[in-house]
Amino acid sequence: MSPFLMATKRPPPSPAMRLARRAWNALHVDSALARSMAEKAIASAQRGSDASAEGWGRLALGFHLLYYATAVEAAEELRRAQACFDQAGDRPGQLITGAGMARSLWRQGRVQEALDMVLPLRDRGVHVLKHEQLGVLLNAVAGCYSAQGNSAQAFAYMFEALRHAGPRGGRGFDTVLHCNLAHELLQIGDYEHSLMHVAQGLARGGALKNARLQSVLWINRVIGLTELGRAAEAMPDIHTLLAMPADPSGRGRMAAHFETLAIAAIRAGDLELGARLVDRSWAQGDALLPDERLERATAAALLALAQGHPADAVGALMPAEYAAASDQAGGLSVRIRAQFFAVLSEAHEACGDTIRSLAALRQCQRLYRLQTQMASLARYQAAALQTELLRLQHRLDENDAHRRSLERARAELAEANGALQRKIHEVESLQQALVQQATHDPLTGLFNRRHLNDALPTLFALAGREAQTMALAIIDLDHFKLVNDMHGHAAGDRLLAAFGELLAAHCRRSDVACRYGGEEFCLLMPRTDAPGARRKVQALLRRWRTQTFDVGGTALQGLSFSAGVADTTLAPDSPDALLKAADDLLLTAKREGRNRVGVSA
Repeated sequence: MSPFLMATKRPPPSPAMRLARRAWNALHVDSALARSMAEKAIASAQRGSDASAEGWGRLALGFHLLYYATAVEAAEELRRAQACFDQAGDRPGQLITGAGMARSLWRQGRVQEALDMVLPLRDRGVHVLKHEQLGVLLNAVAGCYSAQGNSAQAFAYMFEALRHAGPRGGRGFDTVLHCNLAHELLQIGDYEHSLMHVAQGLARGGALKNARLQSVLWINRVIGLTELGRAAEAMPDIHTLLAMPADPSGRGRMAAHFETLAIAAIRAGDLELGARLVDRSWAQGDALLPDERLERATAAALLALAQGHPADAVGALMPAEYAAASDQAGGLSVRIRAQFFAVLSEAHEACGDTIRSLAALRQCQRLYRLQTQMASLARYQAAALQTELLRLQHRLDENDAHRRSLERARAELAEANGALQRKIHEVESLQQALVQQATHDPLTGLFNRRHLNDALPTLFALAGREAQTMALAIIDLDHFKLVNDMHGHAAGDRLLAAFGELLAAHCRRSDVACRYGGEEFCLLMPRTDAPGARRKVQALLRRWRTQTFDVGGTALQGLSFSAGVADTTLAPDSPDALLKAADDLLLTAKREGRNRVGVSA
């Protein structure tokens, strides 16, 4: 061993420090064991006057209290840890304690104070902390942004934290991040991918002795399934959650989310359980967070609707309508606000108040569009944060290189460049995947209805500004249900995919081809009038008629579709009017015998 390495070799950690680090590493693996080891480490460190070891023991205990006790109790323990780290000059301990203190602040509703505390720690954390320790710091930043309702920033920081934690060295922290990512994906309306992260979290957390973490994953799954209209599938999770004790052996003293479970139970048709859960939520008084209070009102209204009392449902929701409608309302999630207005629209409609029902429905649709914008922004925020952190790491690496030999500097720079390329590739892959998931139909490869809702108003307005005609065609595959019934859904999917390929192959670059829903497709054709569009669609019909498919030895042929074609001269008022005109012409074509293209005379 060289004299230099001998001179700089660190002394081995004390027994108290080893025990404290084991407690920290066990926080998510075995919560009860982590607390026991933390308390023993503190006692051992105090006997040996080891300030750093005592700090790590108190840090582990403070984070345990964050999960299983109140934010105030956790903050007291974390302040003691900070004093120990200040005395010992332990920089990693100081940074992680700061992250814990910020977490305790936003748990108390002091979100801006928490963000102001933790953001200045980030740059130092990138240089000092490694792996899951850096993930803890980045996750604290994400939690602050999430509590502010800023899902884009929260998603970006959580994704970065998950990269640093990783599945191998995460010590259960990767499971926490899958849980948090699932929650944030719920807020931006990506329910399928949220359920994917829940499944990954439960799979990785299967070996953990951490009932609280599992309970949060189950709650996220209940929300995702309910939002997808599959509330009945969530009932086993609801019963499991209700059976968990409110102590460290179960979910701790964290919020039970009775209002969330109530909505799922009511949507699943279990009104008796839904009523009990609404009552338990009201029993918590005003201790709930703003999101939880709004969801409680929604649950109460949904129960009243299900019981046949629409006026009571409206009465439950009206006091919160102004706050739910305001985009300036801090701490209110877009998902919960959209859910609120969807139920309010149902309640007004059940009362026969069509005007108010439509107004609430418009608010709901506006919030769904806002969710889509948030998802798009999250994609770009993730890329921006990744680039910012990489630049910071690059500068720090350069400073280190000046203190080392030229050969060592070159080796480190090559490694940093390789890491940079891998991370950039990962970010680009994330961007591409998110764009594809948000705007494309996975079966046909065409744009989906969400993209149509975004593109149609833009192209309609552009046609008006340029005084150009734009045509729109709605196409419905004839007798498609019969194909499904006789040959199975796999055959139907094959036809849909084949028609998507045909449509994509014969579109101009300026055209927008979308799967409208089921066996319906929509084609936007800028700078095209209705007669020109009709000729194009008729050519598609001729090609589709020639298609033959072998389905289990049976030749499927003689295919056709019906279509309606309209343009902006026929429906100049709005995109919705253009869609309706084309849809009316489609219905006419179907009434006249299908296998034809309807167009206004």
